[in-house]
Amino acid sequence: MVAIHEPGKQYKVIGTRPIRHDGYDKVTGRAQYGADIRIPGLIWGEVKRSPHAHARVISIDTSAADAMPGVFATVTHADFPTVEERVASGGDSLGSIRQSQNMLADKKVHYRGHVVAAVAATDKNTALEAIEKIEVKYELLPVITNVTDAIADGAAVIVEDLVGDDLGTEIHNTNIARHFRFEFGDLDKGFEDSDIVIEREFNMSMVHQGYIEPHNATAFWTNDGRLTVWSSTQGAFGVRSQTAGLLNLSESQVKVNPVEIGGGFGGKTTVYMPPIAALLSRKSGRPVKLQMDRKSIFEATGPAPGGKMVVKLGVNSAGKMQAATADFKFEAGGYPGSAVGAAAICVMGPYDIPNTRIDGYDIIVNKPKSAAYRAPGSPQAAYAFESVVNEICEQGNFDKLQFRLDNASHEGVRRGDGPIFARLGMQETVQAAIDSDHWKTPLEKNGGDGKVRGRGVASGFWMNGAGKSSCELTLDSDGQVFMNEGSADIGGTRASIAMQAAEYLGLAAEDVHPSIPDTDSIGFTGVTGGSRTTYATGYAAYNAAVAMVEELKKRAAMLWGIDAGDVEFSDNNFSSKTDPELELSWKDLAARLDETGGPVQSTGSVNLSSAGNATATHIVDLEIDPETGKTDVLRYTAVQDVGKAIHPAYAEGQIEGGAVQGIGWALNEEYFVDDDGTMANSSFLDYRMPTSLDLPMIDTIMVEVPSPFGPYGARGVGEVPLAPPLAAIRDAIYDALDIHLYSTPMKPGRILEALKEKSS
Repeated sequence: MVAIHEPGKQYKVIGTRPIRHDGYDKVTGRAQYGADIRIPGLIWGEVKRSPHAHARVISIDTSAADAMPGVFATVTHADFPTVEERVASGGDSLGSIRQSQNMLADKKVHYRGHVVAAVAATDKNTALEAIEKIEVKYELLPVITNVTDAIADGAAVIVEDLVGDDLGTEIHNTNIARHFRFEFGDLDKGFEDSDIVIEREFNMSMVHQGYIEPHNATAFWTNDGRLTVWSSTQGAFGVRSQTAGLLNLSESQVKVNPVEIGGGFGGKTTVYMPPIAALLSRKSGRPVKLQMDRKSIFEATGPAPGGKMVVKLGVNSAGKMQAATADFKFEAGGYPGSAVGAAAICVMGPYDIPNTRIDGYDIIVNKPKSAAYRAPGSPQAAYAFESVVNEICEQGNFDKLQFRLDNASHEGVRRGDGPIFARLGMQETVQAAIDSDHWKTPLEKNGGDGKVRGRGVASGFWMNGAGKSSCELTLDSDGQVFMNEGSADIGGTRASIAMQAAEYLGLAAEDVHPSIPDTDSIGFTGVTGGSRTTYATGYAAYNAAVAMVEELKKRAAMLWGIDAGDVEFSDNNFSSKTDPELELSWKDLAARLDETGGPVQSTGSVNLSSAGNATATHIVDLEIDPETGKTDVLRYTAVQDVGKAIHPAYAEGQIEGGAVQGIGWALNEEYFVDDDGTMANSSFLDYRMPTSLDLPMIDTIMVEVPSPFGPYGARGVGEVPLAPPLAAIRDAIYDALDIHLYSTPMKPGRILEALKEKSS
């Protein structure tokens, strides 16, 4: 059944702001996170990491560690199933082998911090001492830290058995894992018809998600061949499938118990600890816990990729886009798999451009294997493309927001990678920015003490995720409903999912009690990521609510001795369509379930192929000290199409958080990597994430253009707010100082260098 939004409908639960169901446990400290797991017989695991960014592993000697009192087990990559074993079982041999190599190095290390061995011991100190006794001999190899060097002639090949894909042609001895292209229209004619053509190159650094809670895992491999895992994750089923694949187990042999998660932002959609803990548990016969330290998180978990981006855009004298190209070379890290594919999807998403070409390159470098980070690929794409849009507007003397409105994507427009848009709110979002108090308020360009000010704008796009989700509802005799759903709750999805069930059932949000069970106890549910969860799992909850109401109609019909088709449900009441005296409230019917067959349970599931796309436009005011380059954000407004805000406070928090992370990307955050592959700022002291002291309050304007896909018109909100900030801040820097910056972060040193170059 389709939960179509009804224009003008006044909802009772949707759009309200109830207290989150998990709020009490979290503010009182009762919530259980991965580090809190304690089970009988638990021992501690630690890993040994490579001090080199690129080296051949000549030998690993664990004998001294094995001989230590208190050491139960050591493991290396040799403890993983072999390629032959994986192929024989019908598993994904290449994908799981690459992931196992990233988890425990096999023959080579590809980045500093790459794990080469692991130990389980009675306690942490014993495990740390044992790690120091493991002897590893290396043969050092040339280190490659950027995409330019990686694709240069004669570059050392990092993944030596890699077979690259260059537009469908196999290539060997390469660091280019993949090159793909989307191309539509007539580019030559498009640029010929353009009166202004600008082409620019941009460079970005890797950045980290910066979640507070470290990666962790506890695993217990029992004698009956069953593996139980506890892990802070964005998707318990993802942990199950990845762990089973790496260990050559069937998924039914692995049970994952989700615990609360202290931040993820995409960085906890892949596994690092669970398979290692499982191997140690199998060898030791004891449950094993592993937890990363902060330095290891920076050096050896998945940051967002940096890279090089070239964008070319042509417009005519009337300010209409005629043609555009984008060339993205992204750092995959030590193994294939950057977000360059998603960048290609997003780069031209906000605009209607008739002639386009997009090239993407996934390139291996000696840095940690990159992973998802909130709208993966879109912030990089938006930084490059939106910056060129702003330069076009400067050269053509176009109003930057009106130009975006005149070229905005809308229903029926073809996206740069091919699909045709359904209803989306790009035009409405830009118009809301034009109408905002922020845009209408003049900015005083000169601040105090010689400081100058500037205003910038940019837009962004994210396609939003869909996929599979499951939900189960159980009705209690007092009318309360207990809900099991499979999505990890990162920032309020228990509430937003429960609210959609409550709306259909005619209950208050507080009358639906959500829980997230283990993978044995709920149907498959995809990862909490890609801005899919409120939409997809909420849709499953809606379907379960519909099924529950249909069953209760049958129960009412049994009590009244009429046909179930004669029963209707409205305003939390069941009644006969033909006999006005036959009526039961929800609670009254719930109290009489035993008379009609006993407990009532219902299930709902979805396998959604698409979702409503998300668009955003941001406005930022900055103040800059030309003497030092120090930049302060004075005012920030984030405008976004949310479809229909299920829980407005939750949606606002997602938008504000994304904007803040984007400010960090733009002004401060970077992987500062030396020529030997050493990250020089692998701590929160040196990796400069913004804090509340660095920021103003973020103003949000939520535009509601209901998605045609439901439920209740909702669109995912969590990803797209990270896309516009980088280009908007770059634009504000230009407005203040008349300089263009082409690399991130746009830190004080780069500002001073550009000012010096301008004055020379």
